[in-house]
Amino acid sequence: MFGLDRQDIGRTPYEALFEQPLSRLADDGVLLDRQGRRLYGVREARASRRSVATPEPTAPLPASAQGPLFDTGQQQQLATAGRVLQAGLPVLLQGETGTGKEVFARELHARSTRAGKPFVAVNCAALPEGLIEAELFGYEEGAFTGARRQGSPGLLRQAEGGTLFLDEIGDMPLALQPRLLRVLQERELSPLGGGKPVKLDFALVCASHCELPQAVDADRFRADLYYRIADHVVTLAPLRQNPDRAAVVDALWQQLGQGHALSSQARAALAAHAWPGNLRQLSACLRTLAALAEPGQPVGPQLLPADVRAGTPTAPAVPASGALEEIAEAAMRQALAECQGNVSAAAKRLGINRSTLYRRLGTPRG
Repeated sequence: MFGLDRQDIGRTPYEALFEQPLSRLADDGVLLDRQGRRLYGVREARASRRSVATPEPTAPLPASAQGPLFDTGQQQQLATAGRVLQAGLPVLLQGETGTGKEVFARELHARSTRAGKPFVAVNCAALPEGLIEAELFGYEEGAFTGARRQGSPGLLRQAEGGTLFLDEIGDMPLALQPRLLRVLQERELSPLGGGKPVKLDFALVCASHCELPQAVDADRFRADLYYRIADHVVTLAPLRQNPDRAAVVDALWQQLGQGHALSSQARAALAAHAWPGNLRQLSACLRTLAALAEPGQPVGPQLLPADVRAGTPTAPAVPASGALEEIAEAAMRQALAECQGNVSAAAKRLGINRSTLYRRLGTPRG
């Protein structure tokens, strides 16, 4: 109905979608959206404790909660970016869709001295173009037709003392970029419709799936705004370039907390897949597997999507009652045979490091 992608549900601000406060739903059972459509529903009692005008800030994640998703190189990226952010300088995250830019930003926030303050994520591509200025900077009562009676503080002010994450900033309308630049330079904003200027205090992390320097060359993004937000640029590698995808699979699976085990074949196939949608696609696949798993049974390769299952190696010829070490060794030897002795290819298929294969099989290093 609202033209949102699935990942934007729950992240798009309430005020960007609905014209009336949520209290109207409790009073008359009907709401008007920004297009004037009448929507009917019931407001659950547990939602009444939450603020309507101000979306609830995201609770900071402990550093250890997402830690397993980051390999050694990414841990170094986090440490370096954290020092830059702590110095009051902005950080720009670049990477393909689904590489975990928001996860990285949340981890930066969780490790910072601002961790106890709000983390406000704004998807610049999800906000309607006609409302993005009002939603970002706020507005006074009567600032425009349809403005809420009490006005709105805006998303930038909700990040006060914490971290503001501007996702997909490359998709921000060109006409709005000069005002954002001015606000970021002066750390002060004036709400639409007048009002006293408000001082701002937040750490800034921006992200974009498109290469912003190329967008600057194509006149789709202002050069002065780019240089204002790109004091430190972090490029997040796609999942297919992670040398230890098996560890990522394990970390995401454990976070689901479903109590099911992944069979060795399913785990190897998941780790060997290229995942063009990166972490987002892998997470969605694992959630589906958890939903399809039979109670008390491990997740086997038969439950995998066809494109993932196509790369599943044939089951090793070992007894079902064999010890775990024997099964693992048989799988390694079979993968090595199928790859004509190419250790790198076999390790990639199994989702393990080459050194592990060398150590377990005693393979001579060439």
